[in-house]
Amino acid sequence: MAQPRKVIITSAVTGAIHTPTMSPHLPVTQDEIADAAIGAAEAGAAILHLHTRDPEDGRPSQDPEHFAPVLEKVAANSDAVVNITTGGSPHMSVEERMRPVAEFKPELASLNMGSMNFGLFPMLEKYEDFQHEWEREHLENSRDLVFKNTFADIERILEIGNANGTRFEFECYDISHLYSLAHFQSRGLATGPLFVQSVFGLLGGIGGHPEDLMHMRRTADRLLEDYQWSILGAGRNQQPLATMGVTMGSHIRVGLEDSLWIGPGRLAESNAEQVEKMRRIVEELGMEVATPDEARAMLGLKGADRVEF
Repeated sequence: MAQPRKVIITSAVTGAIHTPTMSPHLPVTQDEIADAAIGAAEAGAAILHLHTRDPEDGRPSQDPEHFAPVLEKVAANSDAVVNITTGGSPHMSVEERMRPVAEFKPELASLNMGSMNFGLFPMLEKYEDFQHEWEREHLENSRDLVFKNTFADIERILEIGNANGTRFEFECYDISHLYSLAHFQSRGLATGPLFVQSVFGLLGGIGGHPEDLMHMRRTADRLLEDYQWSILGAGRNQQPLATMGVTMGSHIRVGLEDSLWIGPGRLAESNAEQVEKMRRIVEELGMEVATPDEARAMLGLKGADRVEF
């Protein structure tokens, strides 16, 4: 009898795009981020994609001192795979973005596969006032920003991760990023099973139309060998594209990093709420949510006993 397909759910807990003004439910302090991650894992997320913030004002931070208490609490209370960002924030240098991965040597880390415009400024139209002045600057500065991820940057991140046994969530915001990933696979710097996170709906990257999703899938199938596919839809694209993707064989990523919403006009009250909703959809479609150890096996990860936190 055929066994149900296993679907990996990733929860991206806080990110660096949304700001504290946008939702009272966005985790900001170290305890809030850790508790949100643990809740998402309990709801069915096998992977926790972690950023951290300055607890004083919610500003995105790659300071290992801000990561340490989050990682320690998550590791003590969950067996989920921890995925530490190397994206950090588009406003940070690559050296700054790499600090926590270099220090903590996680099982998994994100890796942005190309430089791109990264437009957050349209969100300025939705808010008259902000809790912190940095929030307005953060959004406005994206009007004249290139999120830098050169071939040299990617090579450096791959070298550090490969040396530490860290594998990558390859974040592909456009078709060109798939070609870049294929280039690194052909050189043996990126090895299978690749974990390809297709990102849809951010201004400056590929859109959120169903045809965009199918184009990404066709192109990945043509270019890549030995890969696991996952869908990330930004904002209102999150649930529709994740549902469409899972019917086409993908894994899915949700979380308040990618969308603050659980439905039209209704803010998600937690990361766990988004995970629970997508878990219900996965199970109604006749599939099962992967456990952390099943995700480790599918992605060829080194195991939680070989990290440094």
